[in-house]
Amino acid sequence: MAAEREIVHAAGAPPAVGPYSHAVRVGDLLFCSGQIPIDAAGELVGSTAVAQAQRCLENLSAVCEAAGTSLRRAARVTVYMTDLAAFAEVNEVYARFFGEDPPARVAIGVAQLPRGAYVEIDAVVAL
Repeated sequence: MAAEREIVHAAGAPPAVGPYSHAVRVGDLLFCSGQIPIDAAGELVGSTAVAQAQRCLENLSAVCEAAGTSLRRAARVTVYMTDLAAFAEVNEVYARFFGEDPPARVAIGVAQLPRGAYVEIDAVVAL
Protein backbone atom coordinates (compact mmCIF):
# COMPACT_ATOMS: atom_id res chain seq x y z
CA MET A 1 0.00 0.00 0.00
CA ALA A 2 1.30 3.45 -0.90
CA ALA A 3 2.20 5.84 1.89
CA GLU A 4 -0.36 8.52 2.64
CA ARG A 5 0.43 12.07 1.65
CA GLU A 6 -0.20 14.74 4.31
CA ILE A 7 0.07 18.49 3.74
CA VAL A 8 1.91 20.51 6.40
CA HIS A 9 1.04 24.16 6.99
CA ALA A 10 3.38 25.96 9.38
CA ALA A 11 1.91 28.85 11.35
CA GLY A 12 5.46 29.97 12.23
CA ALA A 13 6.57 30.23 8.60
CA PRO A 14 5.69 32.94 6.09
CA PRO A 15 2.63 32.30 3.93
CA ALA A 16 3.18 30.51 0.64
CA VAL A 17 3.63 32.98 -2.23
CA GLY A 18 2.15 30.63 -4.79
CA PRO A 19 0.15 27.44 -5.26
CA TYR A 20 2.25 25.17 -3.03
CA SER A 21 2.32 23.79 0.51
CA HIS A 22 5.00 24.49 3.09
CA ALA A 23 5.75 20.77 3.10
CA VAL A 24 4.35 17.35 2.32
CA ARG A 25 4.79 14.40 4.67
CA VAL A 26 5.05 11.01 2.94
CA GLY A 27 5.93 8.04 5.14
CA ASP A 28 8.91 8.94 7.31
CA LEU A 29 10.02 11.87 5.15
CA LEU A 30 9.10 15.53 5.03
CA PHE A 31 9.54 17.24 1.65
CA CYS A 32 9.91 20.97 2.38
CA SER A 33 9.21 23.54 -0.32
CA GLY A 34 11.92 26.05 -1.05
CA GLN A 35 11.96 28.97 1.36
CA ILE A 36 12.99 32.43 0.31
CA PRO A 37 13.84 35.09 2.91
CA ILE A 38 10.40 36.51 3.60
CA ASP A 39 8.83 37.43 6.92
CA ALA A 40 5.33 36.70 8.25
CA ALA A 41 3.95 39.69 6.31
CA GLY A 42 5.38 38.27 3.07
CA GLU A 43 8.07 40.95 2.80
CA LEU A 44 11.57 40.14 1.54
CA VAL A 45 14.14 40.58 4.34
CA GLY A 46 17.93 40.74 4.36
CA SER A 47 20.11 42.87 2.12
CA THR A 48 22.89 40.27 1.72
CA ALA A 49 23.02 36.61 0.75
CA VAL A 50 24.20 35.79 4.28
CA ALA A 51 21.26 37.54 5.97
CA GLN A 52 18.86 35.97 3.49
CA ALA A 53 20.29 32.46 4.01
CA GLN A 54 19.77 32.90 7.77
CA ARG A 55 16.11 33.78 7.22
CA CYS A 56 15.61 30.91 4.74
CA LEU A 57 16.93 28.44 7.31
CA GLU A 58 14.78 29.97 10.06
CA ASN A 59 11.73 29.58 7.82
CA LEU A 60 12.64 25.96 7.05
CA SER A 61 13.11 25.31 10.77
CA ALA A 62 9.57 26.58 11.43
CA VAL A 63 8.20 24.26 8.75
CA CYS A 64 10.05 21.30 10.27
CA GLU A 65 8.79 22.12 13.76
CA ALA A 66 5.20 22.29 12.49
CA ALA A 67 5.65 18.72 11.24
CA GLY A 68 7.12 17.53 14.55
CA THR A 69 10.73 17.29 13.46
CA SER A 70 13.86 19.44 13.30
CA LEU A 71 15.95 20.84 10.48
CA ARG A 72 18.89 19.03 12.11
CA ARG A 73 17.26 15.80 10.86
CA ALA A 74 17.57 16.91 7.23
CA ALA A 75 18.72 14.19 4.86
CA ARG A 76 19.28 16.50 1.90
CA VAL A 77 19.29 20.26 1.41
CA THR A 78 19.44 22.28 -1.80
CA VAL A 79 20.75 25.85 -1.74
CA TYR A 80 19.95 28.08 -4.72
CA MET A 81 21.96 31.31 -5.04
CA THR A 82 22.03 34.09 -7.60
CA ASP A 83 25.71 34.81 -6.82
CA LEU A 84 27.94 31.89 -5.84
CA ALA A 85 30.72 34.34 -4.93
CA ALA A 86 28.92 34.66 -1.56
CA PHE A 87 28.92 30.91 -0.98
CA ALA A 88 31.71 30.86 1.62
CA GLU A 89 29.84 33.32 3.83
CA VAL A 90 26.52 31.52 3.33
CA ASN A 91 28.29 28.28 4.24
CA GLU A 92 29.18 29.73 7.67
CA VAL A 93 25.51 30.47 8.43
CA TYR A 94 24.50 27.07 7.04
CA ALA A 95 27.01 25.24 9.26
CA ARG A 96 25.49 26.78 12.41
CA PHE A 97 22.16 25.12 11.63
CA PHE A 98 23.54 21.61 11.12
CA GLY A 99 26.51 21.12 13.44
CA GLU A 100 28.86 18.17 13.19
CA ASP A 101 26.69 15.87 11.06
CA PRO A 102 25.39 17.97 8.15
CA PRO A 103 23.00 16.54 5.55
CA ALA A 104 23.82 15.81 1.95
CA ARG A 105 23.68 19.06 0.00
CA VAL A 106 23.46 20.51 -3.47
CA ALA A 107 24.38 24.14 -4.23
CA ILE A 108 23.15 25.61 -7.48
CA GLY A 109 23.84 28.98 -9.08
CA VAL A 110 20.71 30.41 -10.69
CA ALA A 111 19.94 33.51 -12.75
CA GLN A 112 16.97 34.65 -10.67
CA LEU A 113 14.82 33.71 -7.69
CA PRO A 114 11.27 34.73 -6.74
CA ARG A 115 10.77 38.25 -5.37
CA GLY A 116 14.37 39.21 -6.22
CA ALA A 117 15.81 37.01 -3.44
CA TYR A 118 19.50 36.10 -3.51
CA VAL A 119 18.97 32.73 -1.77
CA GLU A 120 16.36 29.97 -1.64
CA ILE A 121 16.73 26.73 0.33
CA ASP A 122 14.68 23.53 0.36
CA ALA A 123 15.07 20.28 2.28
CA VAL A 124 14.07 16.65 2.65
CA VAL A 125 13.88 15.87 6.36
CA ALA A 126 13.50 12.66 8.36
CA LEU A 127 10.53 12.51 10.70
